[in-house]
Amino acid sequence: MDNSVIVSDYTQMDRVLREERQYILDIVKKVKKAGCNVLLIQKSILRDAVSDLALHFLAKMKILVVKDIEREDIEFVCKSVGCKPIASIDHFLPENMGSAELVEEVQTGSSKIVKITGMAIPGKCVTVLMRGSNKLVLEEADRSLHDALCVIRCLVKERSIIAGGGAPEIELSLQLMEYANTLLGTEQYCFRAFAEALEIIPFTLAENAGLNPIATVTELRNRHAEGEKTAGINVRKGAITNILKRMSYSHFLYQLVPFI
Repeated sequence: MDNSVIVSDYTQMDRVLREERQYILDIVKKVKKAGCNVLLIQKSILRDAVSDLALHFLAKMKILVVKDIEREDIEFVCKSVGCKPIASIDHFLPENMGSAELVEEVQTGSSKIVKITGMAIPGKCVTVLMRGSNKLVLEEADRSLHDALCVIRCLVKERSIIAGGGAPEIELSLQLMEYANTLLGTEQYCFRAFAEALEIIPFTLAENAGLNPIATVTELRNRHAEGEKTAGINVRKGAITNILKRMSYSHFLYQLVPFI
């Protein structure tokens, strides 16, 4: 909606200004005619995405303008409200627009955000607003939220959970060791090596919990050898317990990682 030209006298300058006003006004009228009352404008890396004159006309037409939106955010908003990104005014048609019940500017502390609620296609995309005392706290909160969302994504993708606390790794390690004893030559060494490698996971878990990793893994191995297949490392109690009774679960897809 912005442009620049070079003129040599005041007459040409006046004509250019009038043409510019008329050109921008025509664009704003097309936007209004399409039924748009909220205009989201992507951030430009070269110049201002929208001119002051265009903002003036849009305000006169009672069209809310949200400018300097990042490209990634534009994609999220399009998914949420059900609209299509429009690069040309010729494509500014009612069928390319989305809808929402309310678009408002909300004050959060010393800053303001634009809040969109009541989307026509709910559940496609949501926004989580995180606040913290400093950048370090926010980054940690962001990582924690990302981990939680990854867990939910895995549960949606594969609705299967198993015991945590190193129980699956130790049980599988024992089973592989027994199978290795039935083999000869290099195959036996390969299976034994992989079985021993699986013990690294409960070993690390015990070490991070402040326990004696060697003693803990040895005890865990003995408990599984006695038939306690759900015995695992209880980090909170610092002991080996029935991990399922303590509701300590691990997702099935996570356990597949060592085999991929």
